[in-house]
Amino acid sequence: MEGVSKRYGGVRALAGADLVVFAGRIHAILGENGAGKSTLIKILAGVVAPDSGRIVLDGAEVAFDSPAAANRAGIVCIFQELSLIPDLSVADNIAISNPPRRFGMIDRRAQRRLAEEALERAGAPDIHPLALVKDLPLSRRQMVEIAKALARKPRVLILDEATSALTAADVAKVFVVLKRLRQEGLALLFISHRMHEIAELADECTVFRNGANVATYAAGTRTDNEVVEMMIGREYSHVFPPKPAARANGAAPLLEVRNLSWTDRLRDISFTAEAGEVVGLGGLDGQGQRELLLALFGVLRGVSGEIRVAGAPVSPSSPHAAKAKSIGMALIPEDRKTEGLMLPMSVRENLSFAALGRVSRGGVVDATRESKLVGEMIDLLEIHTAGTDAPAGSLSGGNQQKVVIAKWLMAEPRIILLNDPTRGIDVGTKQEIYVLLRRLADAGAAIVFYTTDYDELIGCCDRALVLYDGAVKRVLCGAEITERALISSALNIGTEAEAAAAAGPRR
Repeated sequence: MEGVSKRYGGVRALAGADLVVFAGRIHAILGENGAGKSTLIKILAGVVAPDSGRIVLDGAEVAFDSPAAANRAGIVCIFQELSLIPDLSVADNIAISNPPRRFGMIDRRAQRRLAEEALERAGAPDIHPLALVKDLPLSRRQMVEIAKALARKPRVLILDEATSALTAADVAKVFVVLKRLRQEGLALLFISHRMHEIAELADECTVFRNGANVATYAAGTRTDNEVVEMMIGREYSHVFPPKPAARANGAAPLLEVRNLSWTDRLRDISFTAEAGEVVGLGGLDGQGQRELLLALFGVLRGVSGEIRVAGAPVSPSSPHAAKAKSIGMALIPEDRKTEGLMLPMSVRENLSFAALGRVSRGGVVDATRESKLVGEMIDLLEIHTAGTDAPAGSLSGGNQQKVVIAKWLMAEPRIILLNDPTRGIDVGTKQEIYVLLRRLADAGAAIVFYTTDYDELIGCCDRALVLYDGAVKRVLCGAEITERALISSALNIGTEAEAAAAAGPRR
């Protein structure tokens, strides 16, 4: 790709960008959200047309007017946003663009064999080809997305944050697949904000900033700090803000949970969160962390146990009840695309939805008050947008996540639940979110923070609850929150005596 440029209205997404990728190599593309990475690969994949520049494939100049045209040329992209149809089966989704036919009808047996082969090649043979996609958890859907791409037999495979929703076990399987594809001669473009993934996989790396490539280098020749400085254009300092001094025992908890249970997914969970405290949820993915947040926010039915807020028992029967002033909860969901935002609607409308009571009178939105509060949130979180009437879907991933957080801050919550909020966003935006969380805690909010990143548990949290099989197996406080302690507890391999000594007094 040579001299590729693209504008969306007044926003410059790419400015004379260049990229050279070789067959049989894994080429990583790094950069903050909004740096131009997604626009670059959308042009390469035929999703959008460039304003200028050219694409050369095997020495011949090409231009794609649709994703189908790019697919026919052997360029296949796995986007961060899944392209699966939930109500169809896994096999239907994998073969949807070109199903095998017999006598003019879809050959179901051949389609199932095709799906089984693609799933096997993607390292996910355990997924049943006749299962409905909507019945699969997010991490398994992502594996189906990878299988769907491999079924098209690509020559150039683009992965845009394709591992961000995967469990550690699935990531390991995908790495094996990608290394095998490299040996088979595919050219692979790999976009990830996880530096350890780049270090393990990449042969070459290109860093983008402000719509242009600022450096291309052989993997392993630059330190992480040097790479991050290139990405953000400034010196890289401490990622996590300083934590406050150790808290004195005895403060009344703002949130108190006693013996919370739900089906076989949550088992007698008890914990507290004080005003000003960040409580982390650790453990391997799928051990009940997400269900715990949903139970607290009134999403799940049939939850038993007791929840107290500021000493008073509460029973949030719905998200609407949970966000009411008497409880004051907010949930930042895992999937901003489907659970956090209405992408075709404007930034202003998305920001106002959770706080309609603050911006309306007598059932009518007060446009002046709405504009004032929306402007304050955009300034507070430094949301980069072409305007408040721009569709939320036009923003970069990091700015979309800021809109999700700002939407709930508009409701003035006192208990903030976060479900893996930094998944798939860049280093600079992550740092801004860490600072914001600490600022909200310092202002008196109680924060319950689930993350799949051990560094975030260590750097952000005052205490960490490690869940295993739906139960709290260990409570770590302050300096006890180490990678070794988190991993051993997550695997449930520490001795009971060691865990008791490390946890200290249970609150």
